[in-house]
Amino acid sequence: MRVLVADDHDVVRRGLKALLLDAYPAACLVEARDGDEALARLLAEPFDLAVLDLKMPGLGGLDVLTESRRERPETPIIVLTVFAEEEFAVRAYTLGAAAYLTKQQASDELLAAVRKVLAGGRYVSPASAERLAAALGGDIVIPLHEVLSARELQVLKRVAVGMSQKEIAAELGLSEKTVGTYRARVADKTGLSSSVEIARYALKAGLVE
Repeated sequence: MRVLVADDHDVVRRGLKALLLDAYPAACLVEARDGDEALARLLAEPFDLAVLDLKMPGLGGLDVLTESRRERPETPIIVLTVFAEEEFAVRAYTLGAAAYLTKQQASDELLAAVRKVLAGGRYVSPASAERLAAALGGDIVIPLHEVLSARELQVLKRVAVGMSQKEIAAELGLSEKTVGTYRARVADKTGLSSSVEIARYALKAGLVE
């Protein structure tokens, strides 16, 4: 079994590896220290599972999750974070996470989540089950922009204030082609295809003034 453990804190990575090796002594554990390294490894190598910190230097965990699910949908990802579940759990599951755990829960629930995920399921902790059920049942309305990666949201905000593709590329240090790709993804995920629609939505959602 090949497992990627991605976290920018050495102590956390060592703890996760020890926990996993205790349960799966023959597992091959690969480390990543930031989001860029995590995504590069996920795209370059096959893994049976990835345990991914939500907040890392470089690409954020949700960006890594989004890109990995797009390119390697067969690799299940457990999101591990210090953030309270009610803030981010729904978004992580919407983007394709197989499980979402806080680091406070990890020692108690990580192995249960790993077993469930390796069996092909999704693990929902008791703490997030009620909120997730409400969201999926329609009781909670998830804003359109919540399904966007951090970079896609940056592009949306700049389109909303009237910046051209060239201006956005210069400000974000990207190529115009890459900005165009992010713009297309925004349209695919939100249904907001025109600049007028994006501006109207961004204003209503309080994303721009």
